[in-house]
Amino acid sequence: MIALREQAPGKVNLCLFLGPTRDDGRHELVTVFQPLTLVDDVSLTPGPLGSTGDEVVCPGVEGDNLAAAALRAFRARTGWAGGTVRLTIDKRIPVAAGMAGGSADAAAALRLAARAAGVDDDALLLDIAAGLGADVPAQVRPGRALATGVGDRLEPLPAPPAYGVAILPSHARLATADVFREADRLGLARDAAGLAERLAAVRAAAGDLPGELLVNDLQPAALSLCPAIADALEAVRAAGARHALVCGSGPTVAGLFDDPTGARAAVAMLADRDPRPVAVTPWGARA
Repeated sequence: MIALREQAPGKVNLCLFLGPTRDDGRHELVTVFQPLTLVDDVSLTPGPLGSTGDEVVCPGVEGDNLAAAALRAFRARTGWAGGTVRLTIDKRIPVAAGMAGGSADAAAALRLAARAAGVDDDALLLDIAAGLGADVPAQVRPGRALATGVGDRLEPLPAPPAYGVAILPSHARLATADVFREADRLGLARDAAGLAERLAAVRAAAGDLPGELLVNDLQPAALSLCPAIADALEAVRAAGARHALVCGSGPTVAGLFDDPTGARAAVAMLADRDPRPVAVTPWGARA
């Protein structure tokens, strides 16, 4: 097997509407996933001679990795008995930051394993992805998508224009489960009728969301757990963003600009922040 490579794009939730709790304890959601050109590079190579299992190498990230779980799940579902592999992840997406970096890496691992095994079955990959986490299916074939359910039911949306996004990372980390618990404590969830109304509005916009739909219902919970987020939101607004919101469960902040030049100018203005912001564009944006 030759070395295989994939890019794993991080994402921003352009909207995230929180609905009622289901019987399994998870919330119904309406959200628009937008992958970005902030990517992890993921490569698959043969494992070292004599190795007895697959290996995931991700410098700077400790503990088990969702990409390793993706490889195990792929082998279990497909019966692929190819030689051991080493998956190497060059991280650029912030960790535990609300940008689904781990999910993106897991989806890239599935694509790589499928290529190595000669499997051409996106339906199978999506089914495996759904068992790994709610954010993973949307990353199997990255593109703008409307997600419902717990984020696992996907409807592709038209590719967006090449607008600008300024990403303001944080040294803080927020666990998604903690943010959802805080959202429950604060009573942020909408009732079923309210969620259905937001879903209808998002569908009517066909992915071109007006300002009143660029809302993250988890943002107050993330701010409650990490008050420093407020400074990042204010900073990117002051740098010219037409909208600013928390990415997913946070603590990363995204500022949206009409064009990439505006995002780059804002990042230059905010260059003294630590961690340093980065200017990106939507993944797969139309020319």
